Amino acid sequence: MTFSLSNPEKIGLSYDRLSRIRAWMEQKVEDEVIPCAMTLVARHGQVAFLESAGWRDPEADAPVAVDTIFRIYSMTKPVTSVAAMMLYEEGRFQLDDPLEKYLPEFAAMSVWVDGEGEAMVTRPAARSITIHDLMTHTSGLTYGFLEETPVDALYRDNDIDFNAKATATSETLESMVPRLATMPLIADPGTRWNYGVGTDVLGRLVEVLSGQTLDAFFAERIFAPLGMTDTGFSVPTGSVGRFAALYGVGEERGYKRLDGTDDSYFAGPVTLFSGGGGLVSTIGDYFRFTEFLRQKGELDGQRLLGRKTVEFMTGNHLPGDMAAMGQPVFSETTYEGIGFGLGFSVMLDPARARIVGTPGEYAWGGAASTAFWIDPAEDMSVIFMTQLLPSSAYPLRRELRVLSYQALID
Repeated sequence: MTFSLSNPEKIGLSYDRLSRIRAWMEQKVEDEVIPCAMTLVARHGQVAFLESAGWRDPEADAPVAVDTIFRIYSMTKPVTSVAAMMLYEEGRFQLDDPLEKYLPEFAAMSVWVDGEGEAMVTRPAARSITIHDLMTHTSGLTYGFLEETPVDALYRDNDIDFNAKATATSETLESMVPRLATMPLIADPGTRWNYGVGTDVLGRLVEVLSGQTLDAFFAERIFAPLGMTDTGFSVPTGSVGRFAALYGVGEERGYKRLDGTDDSYFAGPVTLFSGGGGLVSTIGDYFRFTEFLRQKGELDGQRLLGRKTVEFMTGNHLPGDMAAMGQPVFSETTYEGIGFGLGFSVMLDPARARIVGTPGEYAWGGAASTAFWIDPAEDMSVIFMTQLLPSSAYPLRRELRVLSYQALID
């Protein structure tokens, strides 16, 4: 994608203040905090800042570029939520429908009470999981990598992992989701916010309701209309030369290589299409997705969702903030003053969240420290790309929020 940069001053942003983002990225790379960084800041749909630092593959001395392809992990979730809501608009389901109506394997779920392994004690769930529960992370499903409860351990012991190299080419959503349904929940549906594989189950629901595999639905119904030519569940052979390597925090300092480029499982065909974290994309492609959201369901004459649907998705669907639902902190961020919609976090009160922002802005990020947010009141969008696991290692996204908002001058 070719970008035409606008004069920041003409859209209410300071050129000099935006330059602080450049210095921040360069310092993070120089200090070996992250291998690379790329930031896009747009206002009124016009890109005012798009710069990068570092290398998509440090070992190969390959610099990061505008067309670099990144693992966006959980930034896949908003895409899956959009897919589901497209079907919602077609009358395929209601949000309060029990999940078992479409995926019968989720009937009669149990909830963990005490113990672990073979000594685990469970009880019947108080009610069924609804589709709304899946989209708001209140289903009682979890992630094995969280390592917080004995249920997480059960996921690991039973290879319930939608983003592992071992399962990416050996399983499908059709095979994985029924196995997941045999696991107990960590809480009754609707009672607790807990990050988990609910959006992967939502991806399976899209398959069942549409009659298409999730990759086919995304490609035909979302990526083609929006012109997202470099986004998918794997990197085409001809594009591997633009794929970024993945790094993790080093033992003492710096970072260590976790996954390569042409030797990555993303460089070949996959069969398990993770709606919760399986996509790769470029900053240009994801900007087109955020523009579609900012414009409330339409981009370049292609309308995928109605205005009211996008407004509905990006409002808070919890009774309060996430902290009140049992999640005071997630990744590097406090969740005091932050709610959750249908696939997005939603800012409720910047003072309680202790970070500059605007009530009504919506956002999410990915495990490799990527992030985006859209601020409807300021008509501002920000996207950040890098490749460092875990996202909780450094407060990168909180720092970037401050650097982005301090550049506003109107």
